[in-house]
Amino acid sequence: MMIAAPDSLRDWQAERSEIAQLPTTAAGERLRARAQRTRRSIIRMIDQAGAGHIGGDLSATDILTSVFFGVMRVDPNEPTAPDRDCFILSKGHCAAALYSTLAAAGYVDERELDTFMAPGSALNGHPSRGKVAGVETSTGPLGHGLPVGVGTAIAAKLTGSDARTYVVTGDGEMQEGSNWEALMSAAQYHLDNLTLIVDRNRLQQGARTEETNGLDPLDTKLASFGWDVREVDGHDFGQLLTALTTPSDRPVAIIANTIKGKGVSFMEDRVEWHHKVPDAEQVRRALAELEPA
Repeated sequence: MMIAAPDSLRDWQAERSEIAQLPTTAAGERLRARAQRTRRSIIRMIDQAGAGHIGGDLSATDILTSVFFGVMRVDPNEPTAPDRDCFILSKGHCAAALYSTLAAAGYVDERELDTFMAPGSALNGHPSRGKVAGVETSTGPLGHGLPVGVGTAIAAKLTGSDARTYVVTGDGEMQEGSNWEALMSAAQYHLDNLTLIVDRNRLQQGARTEETNGLDPLDTKLASFGWDVREVDGHDFGQLLTALTTPSDRPVAIIANTIKGKGVSFMEDRVEWHHKVPDAEQVRRALAELEPA
């Protein structure tokens, strides 16, 4: 397992502390700047690796930034602390977004990002719990993260811990039956310590979700399973933070409406960028568009 880089850990702790003291609008601007740095990192990682899932990485970036820099109670010095909050990226193919966020949060040495998907690297194309600090469960096959999240939330209840579990799924992934079994179980066991965030970019490999196996009305379906459903703009940090922090006596499902390829004009809402790799000119254009204003 990697050792957290001390400099990035100190930076993360300081940044989180500062963000927590800011008004919502100012906090959102700080989170937006952090997310843009993550997006640039994603572009570089996938360019160097020659593989990845860039569209979904970019759509989920603001969600991951909000969770790790806005709400998670964790200590990268003690990544397995018993009372830590747990984060599970069920859409494990978007590992570049997770690794970049973990590096910014001090779990991973940022220099390791250059090894993404290289032979022998701990930073596999799908996250591995045994290799990377901060990865709570290995994910790749879709439909597994939420069931595991239900288990961690139940475990917290059994041990009297106030830890929360946060799970991010793709929207295409919500076509997996295992997720709906987990949704039923979470309501049955009154898991008010569980938050699901659906990255609702409306695209999956090869087509739009509604063309493949329609999910709408997703809010009504989730509510019918006994969840507290909140629908937000998944790129609005104020909305994300409010949805993530408002208490509930039920499991919370956040439908985060996002744009696949967010932040890069020629990638946005284009199905081919599910797994297409940019060429050198496209990398240059993407990084230019992601430069801070």
